[in-house]
Amino acid sequence: MEISKPEFKTDVIHEELFRKYLRVLKLARTPTREEFTKIAAVAAAGVLLVGLIGFIIMVGFEHKAMFGF
Repeated sequence: MEISKPEFKTDVIHEELFRKYLRVLKLARTPTREEFTKIAAVAAAGVLLVGLIGFIIMVGFEHKAMFGF
C-alpha cells in the first residue's frame, strides 16, 4: 500500500501571500513628525515604567531583611 502525498498548489499559495504583502505595503506610509514623536514618547514611557518596576523589585530583594521577609 502506497501513501500518496497531498497535492498542494504552492504557486497559488505563494501568489496569494504575495498579494497580501503587497496590499499591506501599498497601505503603509511614513508617519508624520507628530505621529513619530507621540509613538516615541509612549515607547519611552513604557521602557521607563518597566525599568522602574524592575528597580523596585531589585531593591526589595537586596533589602528583604529591612522589609521583614
